[in-house]
Amino acid sequence: MAQDIDFDELLRKYKADPFDYVDVHAIHTGRVSFRVVEGSEVQAISGEWLQIPGTVLYEINRERNPKTVAAQTNGTVASVHSELDGRFVEAGEKLLTIRHPLKKKEIIENILKEVLSLFSAPESAKYFFSMDIQSRIDKKGARAVTVEPGDEILTMSLMKRDTPVYYSGERGVIHSVYFRPGISVAQGEPLLGICAPDKLPLIQKIITRVKADWDSDH
Repeated sequence: MAQDIDFDELLRKYKADPFDYVDVHAIHTGRVSFRVVEGSEVQAISGEWLQIPGTVLYEINRERNPKTVAAQTNGTVASVHSELDGRFVEAGEKLLTIRHPLKKKEIIENILKEVLSLFSAPESAKYFFSMDIQSRIDKKGARAVTVEPGDEILTMSLMKRDTPVYYSGERGVIHSVYFRPGISVAQGEPLLGICAPDKLPLIQKIITRVKADWDSDH
């Protein structure tokens, strides 16, 4: 139960190591050439219109069709499987790890993931809110939208086919949204964090506590 979580221990953990470690995998089979080394600083795609490309991490070449892959997150390259440089790799093989410094907002989200009911991606695909949910979010904001088991909440876009996704889980409000419309999400990754109405005070307590603890240190 969320009430049994040791928040002091969680806060201690994040204070000692306020980072996420993001593994980067080969997007498909091919021959890989690294463009970064351990210790390289990397940037994700940025700019108001996402017009500034992210740092290129590696190039992968399949059937003389080279493709560069850019960072999806900011940080420092913590480790590189440099023994794979110039070699043929399988799709999904781990190539490198980025150490991403967590902002206070991200630390709050990570701790909330221990408390919220997570609704995860059924398949690796792109996701969008259903038209009904999107119109309710546009009017009132996600945290004013309550979802019930069986509601059509998302559209899954895969291989140019759109499939409705129905909510299975406890009734609650959409507290956190972990996906960006049109950006691929890996199977099993969280899409939404749903908060049961009776947990809202606990959530508020966590947010207040983290903000107070972090502000006193920084």
